[in-house]
Amino acid sequence: MSDNDVRQLGIHTYDQWTAMWNGDLDLVEKIMAPEFVLRYAQAGTEAFDDVRTPQQLADIIAAWHRVRRGLRFVAEGTAVVDLALVDGAPTGLVARPYLASFTDEDARTVARSGTDTLRITNGLISEVWSVSSGSAGRTFYH
Repeated sequence: MSDNDVRQLGIHTYDQWTAMWNGDLDLVEKIMAPEFVLRYAQAGTEAFDDVRTPQQLADIIAAWHRVRRGLRFVAEGTAVVDLALVDGAPTGLVARPYLASFTDEDARTVARSGTDTLRITNGLISEVWSVSSGSAGRTFYH
């Protein structure tokens, strides 16, 4: 597999991550490791602190869609891909900016930009660091 093929694999994994967040919950079992860590550094994401399994993640994504009308994530900018094949499986990091938007209770569009960094181990997402903009930030992260 060429360096470009590995890069494209990283971009494809990020695209699947984005599709999962847009409601394609069948992807959770396909792209997430059996146990993983989420590190979200933005206000209102405390519920993710204890999510460790694909089913927990699917449940919380579905819940977010129920309370955020029209929730949509779009990858933006150039992906940074630092992957290598280890025993034939991609391992390393993929990071990319995103834009998330939804309609609030007053029918206004709310948009937040951010960056997600995915740690990929044996071809599956094993850790995520997510930082986004917003009107308030988290004071600490545990």
